[in-house]
Amino acid sequence: MNIIIKEIAEIISEKFEEELRRLFTEERDISEFILATKEMLDGIGVKLVAEALETYDQAVRDSEGRKRNWLVKGKGDPKNLITIFGKVSYKRTYYQNKKTKEYSHLSDELLGIEAHDKLDTSMKARLIEEAIDTAYRRSGKKAAEAVELTSQTVMNSIRELGSVENDAIGIKEKNKQVKTLYIEADEDHASLQEGKCAEPKLVYVHEGIKTVGERSKLINPRYFSGIYADSDELWLEVADYIDKAYDANTIEKIYLSGDGAPWIKNGSGWIKGSTYVLDRYHLSKYVTQATAHIQGSGAVMWDYINNGEKEKLGKLFTAIIKATEVETKKKSVQDAKKYIQGNWEGIRNQYEPDYIGCSAEGHVSHILSARLSSRPLGWSKTGVDQMARLRAFQANGGVVDDLLLKKKRGVQKKAKRLQVDRGIFEKKKVAGMYETRDNLTMLNIGKRTVTSRFLRSIRSY
Repeated sequence: MNIIIKEIAEIISEKFEEELRRLFTEERDISEFILATKEMLDGIGVKLVAEALETYDQAVRDSEGRKRNWLVKGKGDPKNLITIFGKVSYKRTYYQNKKTKEYSHLSDELLGIEAHDKLDTSMKARLIEEAIDTAYRRSGKKAAEAVELTSQTVMNSIRELGSVENDAIGIKEKNKQVKTLYIEADEDHASLQEGKCAEPKLVYVHEGIKTVGERSKLINPRYFSGIYADSDELWLEVADYIDKAYDANTIEKIYLSGDGAPWIKNGSGWIKGSTYVLDRYHLSKYVTQATAHIQGSGAVMWDYINNGEKEKLGKLFTAIIKATEVETKKKSVQDAKKYIQGNWEGIRNQYEPDYIGCSAEGHVSHILSARLSSRPLGWSKTGVDQMARLRAFQANGGVVDDLLLKKKRGVQKKAKRLQVDRGIFEKKKVAGMYETRDNLTMLNIGKRTVTSRFLRSIRSY
């Protein structure tokens, strides 16, 4: 340990002095200094990780528990692990259990490194976080600066993570008291590799809208997404969240907004006391579809809708259909009539005094479409489901690192059958840390520099 600490201290002091000199003599931009410093620190990170892994391996090898139960079958077994610093190359010991005859790199197993792992957990987390926003190929390049990672590597990391449950983020405040809740729902359409289409659903619950500067923002939104063969499963998740997050006795109104799709209307059966509302976006779309070819009919239709005059609206549709000569256009008007009249109750609920509208179209665009369907990508069904859930997880404030570390703890718990001797760490620390501090070349040479003066000033701490 004393050797690595001395080496690192000298690298830091020499590199800092060199880059500081160049900053003064070559009129460099501070960004060039920062980038050079980051490169140096990444190199140090690689050295420190390798040293930590090999020190831990030594501690396992010297452990009494290991000696009682495991035979050394090989020393210096090499492994490469890609980390956020770069590629770490280290050596570890291979063992065989005396009783079960199983083989293991015990130090790796104890540290949560599985046999097939090529990437550190934090590196996988960075890959996945980048992939949530950008294509697999780009995220591989962006996440790992020192090494090149393929799109297949990125996808494998996501597959290893598995499906992220919509309740992966805990509820911060339970049994909250509110008078009105708003639920909005819609779906995206993502192209699959075999030419078909997947429809990931998005549902979110919130408490209203607040204005932040010139923008409107949802109050305490909670997002749910994924591909569901049966929408009952999705609505059960939403209902369970509402039951835990809010005090049902204080809720006076729950508005459920959507485009009229059967799966969205099905939510009314799961969300007790909810009022279904047809969102304004889709209503406007169908009014335009019915009236665009006949001048002035659109304004009349909106008057009838706004005033709740369903009978007059029906007569207007009859007149428009009669005046429409092209059969395909006539069919389009008939579809609009069926849609509007079939959702009449949901339309009328738009005019409730405490209803604030629906932004589902915009949220689907931002959370799902921006990654899944805005570009001509060919997804697998599993990929669509995972990415939709990850996007919702991120929107809920989730951190991928937390998910992966939680999963890794299961591996480490299984490996904790061996108690590592911590004495080796204490011995190395005493033998190396303080000795090195007094034996840095830069501190002992006669030349006085900015770096040497700084290092001398901290020697006594």
